[in-house]
Amino acid sequence: MQNIELPEGMNPETLEHLMNPKNYGKLEEPSGVGVAVDEKTGEYVIFYILLDGEIVKGTKFATNGCQDTVVVGSMFTEMITDKDLEFAKGAIKKINEKLGGASPQQQICADMVLSSFVASLMNCENLQNGIKEEMHVLKMKESCETEENENE
Repeated sequence: MQNIELPEGMNPETLEHLMNPKNYGKLEEPSGVGVAVDEKTGEYVIFYILLDGEIVKGTKFATNGCQDTVVVGSMFTEMITDKDLEFAKGAIKKINEKLGGASPQQQICADMVLSSFVASLMNCENLQNGIKEEMHVLKMKESCETEENENE
């Protein structure tokens, strides 16, 4: 990443996750699968989690969303892998702090990633309680489609 001029407002960590997303794809035999869907745009994030007791042993995500969604998915999965669930749940707040200057649209993209993580935990719990479901789906309350996008 040497000799690359960063786009205005982008830090090196964000650029690295944009250019080389971590943990993108499907996790084989996950403990839980969660999906967050923006019904207005059709964008979604699928979050795969592998737990060993209370430890997050593996994470992957997939999305048809924008680059902001990919960056947050990459950063968040890196942040919580090999940590306990308590840390992972607290990491939601940490990722929001890292995105302090995010636009409302970027924040919604981040919320999709975080909601898909929460949905994956709900899927784990449902499966443990004998409720058969392939994945747990949460519908987003807000759309990442802004009024500006609608008027273009």
